[in-house]
Amino acid sequence: MTAETEVLGELRRLRARVPQLTGVLAASVDGLVLATDTPDAEGVAALTAAALGVALRLTEATGQGGFKELLVRGEAGYIATYAAGSSAVLTVLAEPRINVGRLHLEARRACVRVGALVDAALERPQEA
Repeated sequence: MTAETEVLGELRRLRARVPQLTGVLAASVDGLVLATDTPDAEGVAALTAAALGVALRLTEATGQGGFKELLVRGEAGYIATYAAGSSAVLTVLAEPRINVGRLHLEARRACVRVGALVDAALERPQEA
């Protein structure tokens, strides 16, 4: 089983645990899609990378430490991005009626697993 398959499985389990999610994706910090269960994943991943850049600068400038998560609330729902290991992020899209506490709880748990999978895959030697 590849890391991408395992990450996709984790994304699907997250959506099963939190039915108000409308999309989930794992991406590299520079905006490359690693695994997705959402429409327009490439566009969302690219925008996530841009938002991450601003969030990193904001946490650094205000002395709040390293980036952990970002939550945006729009009229039609939420977009949340979480650090997942050292080189990936998890972005989730959710309906406006979601319990934000539950969203954070479940997404943070998923981030630990996704981050471990991605970091382990990056540590393995590349096959020729």
